[in-house]
Amino acid sequence: MKWRRKEEQAPPVEESAQPDTGWATTSMSTGALANWTAVVRWSAWGLLLTGPLLGGWALASTTQPAAAPTQAEAPRVEPASADAVAPAGFAELYVAAYVKAGQGDAAVQELAAFYPAAQSMTWPSQGGAERAESASAVQVRQVTAGYWSVTVAARITGSSKDDASQGQLHYFQVPVRSTAGTKGTATGWVAAALPAEVAAPTAEAAKARELSYGSRHTPLASDPAVQTIRGFLAAYLTGQGDVERYLSPGTTLRPVRPAPYTAVTLTQIAEHGPGPAEGAAPQVPPDGVERHLLVDIEGDSPRATGRPMTYAIELRARGGRWEIAALEAAPALATSDNSSLPQKGQGS
Repeated sequence: MKWRRKEEQAPPVEESAQPDTGWATTSMSTGALANWTAVVRWSAWGLLLTGPLLGGWALASTTQPAAAPTQAEAPRVEPASADAVAPAGFAELYVAAYVKAGQGDAAVQELAAFYPAAQSMTWPSQGGAERAESASAVQVRQVTAGYWSVTVAARITGSSKDDASQGQLHYFQVPVRSTAGTKGTATGWVAAALPAEVAAPTAEAAKARELSYGSRHTPLASDPAVQTIRGFLAAYLTGQGDVERYLSPGTTLRPVRPAPYTAVTLTQIAEHGPGPAEGAAPQVPPDGVERHLLVDIEGDSPRATGRPMTYAIELRARGGRWEIAALEAAPALATSDNSSLPQKGQGS
């Protein structure tokens, strides 16, 4: 027996007497076929007439550049505002570059970035290679809009150890103005002239305002507020304990890491506003009551013992205990009505 391939076993297909046009007509009547033929004929004429128009539109859409995004869609780069950039920092860097300008062309180029006219000036050579070990703005005064006078204290040192003025403080008055772009928007800072050495600024004649707290006293170990503060600062500064357990809901404070101290000791405490009555037993008031305290502590570290520090702390009562609501940005200053409260700081 001979095996035959499967396609050879298939019966022959009877071919149609009419030529194959690609359209199925076997189930249509003569009238339906006539109607269908008319529809096809008009559709073909429609394609012939609209084809050039569609092709031209497609060509135009591919050759024309894409429309630019609208102003709302386009990303915008906002220029930095001169008011948001303190001229003090610029003046500090300028004075540091000015002190070492005599060290060569590279130093002059660095100075020219702050004061462009320096590039065309002649600078005497500095055999001692002076430099500013530190430069800090100690006084900032606005002369006019966009124009500032900054006094910078710089500790200038040189390579000569025999110099009697080694490490002496010098004070320089620096004129700084804002620079503007094509549309008048401030773009940065530039020095208006070379620094001028001046005398050290005098202290303000007015008496410094005192803090708005009662007299400092030794913390009472049985006071629930003292217990909360002691536990919190231990966790915050030494890593002993969990900071979260001492915080009021909604307050976020991260401990200092790595922990800088091995132990902290509360030495004194003072109250802003009316505190607990003298001699009264320490207790926790109803929920929501707040206390603002000035807390003096000492921190012990492997390199220092008894480092004094002061914290302004806001406490809030909840569930029969005191919780840390915030480390305030600064202690409260005394006012005429003694009602000044500090700005919120960490944890607000």
